[in-house]
Amino acid sequence: MTETTKTHVILLACGSFNPITKGHIQMFERARDYLHKTGRFIVIGGIVSPVHDSYGKQGLVSSRHRLIMCQLAVQNSDWIRVDPWECYQDTWQTTCSVLEHHRDLMKRVTGCILSNVNTPSMTPVIGQPQNETPQPIYQNNNVPAKPTAAKILGKVGESLSRICCVRPPVERFTFVDENANLGTVMRYEEIELRILLLCGSDLLESFCIPGLWNEADMEVIVGDFGIVVVPRDAADTDRIMNHSSILRKYKNNIMVVKDDINHPMSVVSSTKSRLALQHGDGHVVDYLSQPVIDYILKSQLYINASG
Repeated sequence: MTETTKTHVILLACGSFNPITKGHIQMFERARDYLHKTGRFIVIGGIVSPVHDSYGKQGLVSSRHRLIMCQLAVQNSDWIRVDPWECYQDTWQTTCSVLEHHRDLMKRVTGCILSNVNTPSMTPVIGQPQNETPQPIYQNNNVPAKPTAAKILGKVGESLSRICCVRPPVERFTFVDENANLGTVMRYEEIELRILLLCGSDLLESFCIPGLWNEADMEVIVGDFGIVVVPRDAADTDRIMNHSSILRKYKNNIMVVKDDINHPMSVVSSTKSRLALQHGDGHVVDYLSQPVIDYILKSQLYINASG
């Protein structure tokens, strides 16, 4: 399978991130490594989407703080970004709504990449002046009518950088050397781009709790998008999936990260990191990156049992 025929993936993680931990970032890294090792995927980006303030979880600090902490946690990553859309809405959004938003936004800003080759998107890219006549996004005097794989992959990276708060150099997302001999050009429909929900096995297990999730949402999340699960504390994901008819139905859309690393819950748990902060536990450095710790101390967050 060539680089250009692999499925291109954006990993999306939704959650409180109250605060974001080292374990959350490790989940992205482990998921990417595993997907690459399968030989079927190229992960071109990761998105951290903190939940809206109205989620109502006890001790949830303002999204303003959580967004800043998330940005500090990923500031050295060249592929993981923080997106504020969920926080900026008027009210809490379902996980399904967040996935659909990013799918629709990716379709819009990539335009022709996700459109049929014969009907390239005429939707203006975000930031393009609306009083100008929109042009097909791939149109360029120096580009052939059907763009090369390098141009398409570069456009995906450019689009991802537009979506997210922190914009890395576009070149980091160009996986094919534009100076290489690419042979025949590729058609748009030969590029498959998917947004997958990244989660721990605890979220997967929550799908099995009657009434907790809207079944129509579950159908969309698992059936239309797909999930990448990073097991925690050696969780039995097969047993979990067998407890839900929807999870069994779409089992092929659920990818469980299998590696030699046991992912202890304590490393990921925001609750344990908050307790460590409240008790002055020096092990807080095991949970949180130093920039996040510095921001928490400066802002006096999580200093009492209620927050």
